[in-house]
Amino acid sequence: MEDVRRTTAWVVTRASHVKVDSSELEKVVDNIQGSIPKVEWNFEGIHYFDNGPLTVQYLFVLDALNFCFWPDKDLSYDHLALGLKAALQNDKSALDADRLQSYTGPELRELLKWPRPLPLEEERVRLLHEVGLELERSFKGEAANLVKSCGNSAVTLVALVARYFPGFRDHSLYKGHQVFLYKRAQIFAADLWGAFKGQGYGRFYDMSSITIFADYIIPAVLRQNGVLKYSSALSSSIDSNDEIAPGSEEEVEIRACTIHAVEKMRELIESKFRKQVLSVEMDLWLWSCGVQNPSLQHHRTLSIYY
Repeated sequence: MEDVRRTTAWVVTRASHVKVDSSELEKVVDNIQGSIPKVEWNFEGIHYFDNGPLTVQYLFVLDALNFCFWPDKDLSYDHLALGLKAALQNDKSALDADRLQSYTGPELRELLKWPRPLPLEEERVRLLHEVGLELERSFKGEAANLVKSCGNSAVTLVALVARYFPGFRDHSLYKGHQVFLYKRAQIFAADLWGAFKGQGYGRFYDMSSITIFADYIIPAVLRQNGVLKYSSALSSSIDSNDEIAPGSEEEVEIRACTIHAVEKMRELIESKFRKQVLSVEMDLWLWSCGVQNPSLQHHRTLSIYY
């Protein structure tokens, strides 16, 4: 994860469309007195959990499909989490590796009880097939075996996921340099940690290495709080609901500056208030603030990575 921190920091020093406002960042930290409001991982009660391997399978499939809901204004992450949960409760084999390899778009819709084509539906189906095939080929069909092979290291788990499952390789080229972001691979480790409360399949000795997960909600929260400042052209595009191209300088800067800003907030909390805070805890807090604010204006990028 040091690659994520290092390459996103490199972007920040060269960004022209997005800036991190250090004074506003410090105000946010001072306003909460360095105490991050505690947000439970499953605070909405929408996830499947049986304390065993099936939960791991559920979370891996969930995170493989956890991207780009905004093109359908009625669709959200909650629909995905609840749909997969209901599918498993109805049929414990619904997410078996061989089944994942055969789903079609209409069958995925039926699984989720969604009445119309999903955004980027063909990509979602392709990623389901990829997950099913590689789990069967390398991990005896079970995501739990993938987790067992990481040696209780969240960093190793992220690396394994990115190595075996190309759909999780969330990186971009920015001014000729590779920038690593790894939103969905990192969130898999964080979901395990949250679901299993740091025990069993969720026991990792290096959770402090995980960064926040650069999506479209957290940048919007940071922008609203004044921590992120956008150029007038970028602000206008976002406020007009114009699409921001994936891999564009603007998009990479939004995501990189988001990660860097939250890392700086975490460091400031530690130095100023002598409190240790995990990036995943920061992420849960900021994300929960964002999803509870339906008027929040976020950037729009068609991407399989978030």
